[in-house]
Amino acid sequence: MKLCAGLVVLTISLAGLLCPLVHAEFTGMKPRYMRLFKSALERETLGEKQSEIWSPLSNQPWKRCMSYPGSSLPEKWEGYLQVFLDGGLNQQRMGICDAVAVAKILNATLVIPYLEVNPVWQDSSSFEDIFDVEHFINVLKDDISIVRELPDEFSWSTREYYATAIRPTRIKTAPVHASVNWYQENVLPVIQSYGIAAISPFSHRLTFDNLPMEIQRLRCKVNFQALTFVPHITSLGEVLVNRLRYNSGNSATAKTNYIHKVTDPSHKQPAKFVVLHLRFDKDMAAHSACDFGGGKAEKLALAKYRQVIWQGRVLNSQFTDEELRSQGRCPLTPEETGLLLAALGFDNNTRLYLASHKVYGGEARIAALKELFPLMEDKKSLTSPDELFEIKRKASVLAAVDYYVSMHSDIFVSASPGNMHNALMGHRTYENMKTIKPNMALLGQLFLNKTVTWSDFQAAVMEGHSDRQGQMRLRKPKKSIYTYPAPDCMCSA
Repeated sequence: MKLCAGLVVLTISLAGLLCPLVHAEFTGMKPRYMRLFKSALERETLGEKQSEIWSPLSNQPWKRCMSYPGSSLPEKWEGYLQVFLDGGLNQQRMGICDAVAVAKILNATLVIPYLEVNPVWQDSSSFEDIFDVEHFINVLKDDISIVRELPDEFSWSTREYYATAIRPTRIKTAPVHASVNWYQENVLPVIQSYGIAAISPFSHRLTFDNLPMEIQRLRCKVNFQALTFVPHITSLGEVLVNRLRYNSGNSATAKTNYIHKVTDPSHKQPAKFVVLHLRFDKDMAAHSACDFGGGKAEKLALAKYRQVIWQGRVLNSQFTDEELRSQGRCPLTPEETGLLLAALGFDNNTRLYLASHKVYGGEARIAALKELFPLMEDKKSLTSPDELFEIKRKASVLAAVDYYVSMHSDIFVSASPGNMHNALMGHRTYENMKTIKPNMALLGQLFLNKTVTWSDFQAAVMEGHSDRQGQMRLRKPKKSIYTYPAPDCMCSA
């Protein structure tokens, strides 16, 4: 089990500290909730429940806008705006939308955003590697000016230039959720004086409130219309969707068919499938300070990881596991997620696509979920080594493929909150697609109850999730427009 691979950015001494615990952490892992697990394996799902869980959402009071009107371009551009985006793909996606909005606010020409190398996944993919630049520029041509790269007179404005010294053109103090006035008072003068301003870091740096509707709608236009993936990502995504819909049997029996694209699926009835995003990596598990049933070795490993990465400064550490679970602050394990899906009415013939980069504990941690849902697939099981060869070490590109598949699934479930959860929940809400949002507090309390029966567990889960399957919720103040697109991004039905 290669759990040290995700620690390449750390020092050798750190790897030596954490890796000897790998085998002790995960050897002989058994289901933690054995009574529920056995009942789930023997579950019988009535046709009525099956029909209900797969039925599409009813019409909502808000619908996607067919188009967003282009706004007028200014007669004079003030200068150039550069942004440097950190985080993973979905955090960067939101940053791109904000960058376009800020460029509009400042009457600046936007340089195609620079995607920083992710320190965890070490992916150096650029904007052009993931998003269709020509489409991006063309969709927004009536809103702002965009250039692929700076003209020669500003070619000195690079990441390396800003890394070596304090520079007057770099803005590094942009507050989280900054207002329009802040940009006009702090960034616009820099652009007017030097012809350019570079903002780094630039994640979550624009407010969601008190913005002109023109700016809000522009963010929506970027997110839902301008940002499309490059052809090789959409092609691979479409291949995966076809294989999920038109291949029967498990990957062991159908493996030989998976290395060829389905070219004529018309003779088969398309199968429905669920995308499950398991946000359960070592960072997530350690930072939560929860107990995941791995015994003393796992507790010790996660405690040492917290100490090294965050010097032990983790807010959740002051609470007991029972307190954290009852408050819904513990990420769901693969086993817990499997029990949730089984209780909601998904049977063992459900086609499940696992959209996750790495799961803490690897195959041992996922085993219970696989036993509950034997038709579970992922990128590796659905493709040949050749198909994944060029992108297998590019986490952002792989995440983009997962995003594409998720947007084409019948149902999307994210086991724990995070940027991918937020981005897809918002996008699928915009398209009126079913998205199950786990009730973390309810599930935490149910899993703490060691005597709960399967029938009681299932009844509580069904009741607690009846209104958490993609029904539209209007955005409240301070909430993200990317998670709750109504009413800002949507039109009245």
